[in-house]
Amino acid sequence: MTDNPFSSRKRPKSPDLQAELETFRAFLKSRGHRVTREREAIAEAVLLNHGHFDVDELFLHLKVQAGVSKASIYRTIPILIESGLLAAVYLENGHMHYERVYGREHHSHLRCSACGRIFEFSVPELPLIEKEVAEAHNFKSEGHKFEIWGLCSRCRDAG
Repeated sequence: MTDNPFSSRKRPKSPDLQAELETFRAFLKSRGHRVTREREAIAEAVLLNHGHFDVDELFLHLKVQAGVSKASIYRTIPILIESGLLAAVYLENGHMHYERVYGREHHSHLRCSACGRIFEFSVPELPLIEKEVAEAHNFKSEGHKFEIWGLCSRCRDAG
């Protein structure tokens, strides 16, 4: 499967972390939500993570680091998505996986159905295709997700 996305070697400190957290605080206030220690700890963990993760991985990290409950995480995830900091990217084994999107360029995914590894890629033409398809169907697009699943070279070679 995948490595722990919250390991310290995968979490380079963002020089803009305080500005990013302030953006989240402003979003919370604009929606009438309270700014709490738990919400800030969850937002910080998400902003420092540059991989894909599920709630269980986030909970294990935050339980040790900040004493945050799983219920707080489940209540905060939709707020993080609405704020534009986080996106739900794929469902696997009954668990939704997420990734930080704030400050990152849009990208798509290749997902190995054997080992579960995720490979990110960008295709500059996809936004144009999205726009053209939406216009052709008189549809107002609000974004897109593009994922290709199959077997990575490592799993193909092993089989």
